[in-house]
Amino acid sequence: MPARSADDGADTPAPASMQGLLVVNLGTPQAPTAAAVRRYLAEFLSDRRVVQLPRLLWWPLLHGLILPLRSPKVAKKYAEVWMDAGSPLAVHTQRLTLAIGERLPAVRVAHAMRYGGPEIATEVRALQAQGCARVLVLPLYPQYSTTTTASVADALARVEKEGAAPALRMVDQYATDPGVIAALADSVRAHWQAHGRGERLLLSFHGIPQRLVDNGDPYSAQCHATAAALAQALGLGHGEWLVTFQSRFGREQWLQPATDATLRALAGAGIKRVDVMCPGFPADCLETLEEIALQNAEIFRAAGGGGLSYIPCLNDAPAHADALAALVQRELDAWR
Repeated sequence: MPARSADDGADTPAPASMQGLLVVNLGTPQAPTAAAVRRYLAEFLSDRRVVQLPRLLWWPLLHGLILPLRSPKVAKKYAEVWMDAGSPLAVHTQRLTLAIGERLPAVRVAHAMRYGGPEIATEVRALQAQGCARVLVLPLYPQYSTTTTASVADALARVEKEGAAPALRMVDQYATDPGVIAALADSVRAHWQAHGRGERLLLSFHGIPQRLVDNGDPYSAQCHATAAALAQALGLGHGEWLVTFQSRFGREQWLQPATDATLRALAGAGIKRVDVMCPGFPADCLETLEEIALQNAEIFRAAGGGGLSYIPCLNDAPAHADALAALVQRELDAWR
């Protein structure tokens, strides 16, 4: 999003030197209960960026069928990975934001969620109230997609439309940021040193409908760019690593190859151990801790594989916070 000056009608003009950072993640239910999950899914699946069906068709399906049936099932999955401090995604996002803030003492730093809370608009206004004339927004989506990053841009546009706002600028993507790639590579090496190395490294990214990529969404290309940069940093050769896509929803064609189908195929080919990393997820969440580490590990075993070793997300690891803080500082320095 292009930087824009705050409206002259702001109640308290902020010093020009004051800068803010808003770290944004997708969102999460407030509790591992059917009611909380239903509220969260209702907001998430109501976003036109996420589901592009006509409202007259989608609304009865969503509220009459999907939410009543899906919410209790998803709540049970959340319960399997819920932390003492709360939802994994919320906990790790907050900790990462604090770690970034420690590295940027001259910047006011906050975090928000695209769905649920803390809300983007509320946190932008809070930073403005603290004297931030400019707010850089960092969505924790390394690869740009119209389904995720563009939705954050939509929320920022609404903040601007509502009235006097700080100047806003968004980081569109950081798919091949050298610092993040180095942190990912170091994490893989550390995992291999501690747990041994599998026969293949699967780099599993969240899927999106193939239709969106066909219409110009750069997400798939950026996922492959991330994977290629990571494989190069690790010195991996052809056949030692694979890119796959997880978390399908609905019946239309999604990006291929699918993570679960690939694991079945590898097991059928006699591969006994695989390592799986999710480089598109900066923070561990339901899709990594339950879908990959539990559900897909069982799929691999049931198909004849030996073991799936999940490599955790970077979360608030010092190298991750260092890389993102450096990225933010570069963006702020370039914002003149």
